[in-house]
Amino acid sequence: MTSANVVEDGPVRLTRYAHGGGCACKIPPGELEAVVAGLKAPRPGSAGSPAGELIVGLDDGDDAAVVGIGGDRAVVVTADFFTPVVDDPYDWGRVAAANALSDVYAVGGEPLVAVNLLGWPRGRLPLDLVKEVLRGGLDVAREAGCHVSGGHSVDDPEPKYGMAVTGLADPARLLRIDAARPGLPISLTKPLGIGVLNTRHKATGEVFAQAVKTMTTLNRDAARAALAAGVECATDVTGFGLLGHLYKLCRASGVTAVVEVAAVPYLEGARQALRDGYVSGGTRRNLDWVRPRLDPGGFGEDELLLLADAQTSGGLLVAGEVPGAPVIGELVPLDGPHLRLR
Repeated sequence: MTSANVVEDGPVRLTRYAHGGGCACKIPPGELEAVVAGLKAPRPGSAGSPAGELIVGLDDGDDAAVVGIGGDRAVVVTADFFTPVVDDPYDWGRVAAANALSDVYAVGGEPLVAVNLLGWPRGRLPLDLVKEVLRGGLDVAREAGCHVSGGHSVDDPEPKYGMAVTGLADPARLLRIDAARPGLPISLTKPLGIGVLNTRHKATGEVFAQAVKTMTTLNRDAARAALAAGVECATDVTGFGLLGHLYKLCRASGVTAVVEVAAVPYLEGARQALRDGYVSGGTRRNLDWVRPRLDPGGFGEDELLLLADAQTSGGLLVAGEVPGAPVIGELVPLDGPHLRLR
């Protein structure tokens, strides 16, 4: 590590400049919910009420805000940024952009325009790397058919990058976190294991192409397929892990999820990374948060840690079937804990 105000020469390992990586750096879910509790928008028509109808807001922790603007149009707004999850600046930009765009797809929208959010230790890391980060973000946004126009940057002790994204959706065809019903299957559109592989990458420098490919794959096609199948409920799996995001969905919808543990897909190398001890603090906090709401069904700590693994740019978790995606369980009427493993 170089001293302050000295720009590093030679190959740079971006992950060494961050205390954590990717969505594993999120504020723990329990702490975050305590902070935002009670922060709700004014009722429509009340003093200080803004224009438009807030269709999706803070109530249940959906992935993005949705505001109706009349007829079959609604505006979708989100923002997401994080510290480096990989050392390659171009790949980091791609991952961060795909992750930010995912919040729009997760509510059934299509991204329209994004602006960059950048924090950079300008006295310690070469500015040439910034260009690569932004180029990666731009390339993924172009793949999504989303404009990128400007943004905001600050001099920051840790590198951070992401996007604020605005999209459009049909308010009658949204994917909401509170719309699950008993009797529906649970589908997962990307394998788990990103967190443990990224933690190993940060510690050792090993590159896992399968993790990068998964993180940079847009959730666009999965969201479109879910909407085409008539799905009404979904969320994406990011920093709170599968168990954390599934718990939020079940709590908002008033159902219990029964997860078939053997059906959950994992990236190659994920179990080995777990066995070798590459588990982030964020993953352990996720498990601590959901444990009181979980019937583990006799599964051990290692299996629970993988199910709570903090993902970055993970897949969609869907109440319904999505062609090509594995079904990992089912939703049943609320009975005891919100989460049950078998």
